[in-house]
Amino acid sequence: MRVGVISDTHDNVAAIERATDLFREEGIGTLIHCGDFIAPPVLPFFEGFSVHGVLGNNDGEVEGLEAGFEEIDGELHGRFADLELGGARFAVLHGESKEEVAGYAEAGEYDYVCYGHHHEREERAVDGTLVVNPGAHFPTVPEEHRTVAVVDTENDEIEFHRV
Repeated sequence: MRVGVISDTHDNVAAIERATDLFREEGIGTLIHCGDFIAPPVLPFFEGFSVHGVLGNNDGEVEGLEAGFEEIDGELHGRFADLELGGARFAVLHGESKEEVAGYAEAGEYDYVCYGHHHEREERAVDGTLVVNPGAHFPTVPEEHRTVAVVDTENDEIEFHRV
């Protein structure tokens, strides 16, 4: 299974449109969003995907985000999600604390730990767990980190795409 991973969209509609177009072109139907959507009006751009999201530190309008997720038939998991997708186990969090991210990676319970917040793409292995930060779309993020990730659970591979 191929899963799209995106984070820190910060109301950047143009980046969200480019990312969702890319995911559609790649034939990806399931997305993980690692938080910092910011406001509910961006959620309709994710319609048509099976979306799993977590809240970030800048997601203040929680009731509106919850209602928006219901409208797009997605699932907003709160601050943490424990998912099984394509036979793989995912820990998903916004990741303000890199120690917390490391703790999930070192626990040995997950195949993938997906997080955002730090606005820098990352892929690293920790004892058989792949840690993934897909990048960010905040206006001040350098071009090389304005990316999304595609996780292939069958091949255990991660691809980054600029958007």
